[in-house]
Amino acid sequence: MRGILLLSLCAFFISGCTRIPQPTGYALSEQQKLQAAYHWNVLANDVANQINSELIERGYLDTSVYVKHSCSEGKDCGPGQTFPFDEGFNDLLTTQLVNFGVPTRPEKDGKSLVVDYKVQVLYHQADRYQWPRPGVLTALTAGIMVFRNAPFELAALAGAAAVDGLWSTSVVNGNYEVIITTSIVDNNLYIMRKSDIYYINDPDFWHYRPVESANELELTSSRY
Repeated sequence: MRGILLLSLCAFFISGCTRIPQPTGYALSEQQKLQAAYHWNVLANDVANQINSELIERGYLDTSVYVKHSCSEGKDCGPGQTFPFDEGFNDLLTTQLVNFGVPTRPEKDGKSLVVDYKVQVLYHQADRYQWPRPGVLTALTAGIMVFRNAPFELAALAGAAAVDGLWSTSVVNGNYEVIITTSIVDNNLYIMRKSDIYYINDPDFWHYRPVESANELELTSSRY
């Protein structure tokens, strides 16, 4: 009885000292990870499908489109300014639009709608923890408890199964994400806009970034 009273008092004082909202995680959700050129093609197919649907719904049936490369400051790309994802996604999206029957031009002509996409790379410096799905630890613990009086071999087998279960439900979180936004503007109004967020493997971050030009050094001659 005394122990329960002490615990109640501790809980009261702890809750009484709390004056700010406590941090909590979001509800369990899923986010896909770009790890292969095939995934870029899946994204291109999804974007092309939405573009086709929007053009049909808004009455742009005979209007041609041009897929613009993604470069900084909204300008056309110069030599060496594209990057692997930009090159690949541009080709894949163009191919998917042609497959959907959308009139697609290889060059900008001033009359076509411009399909523009922006690639933003996010770097998270803090470590982000990924715990197993809810209920996994409970199920594994219950499975091991059944073997508490089992011989050593069976207990070892149960432990190995627990480790396998944890590995199968865990995800290695990297520090990089990308936001890919595709849009079409006509008469200063968006007629289509789509944003997608993905995880990427940390060593592959350079696939999604423009090549940075080297600093120019001015050479001067001096006389002695």
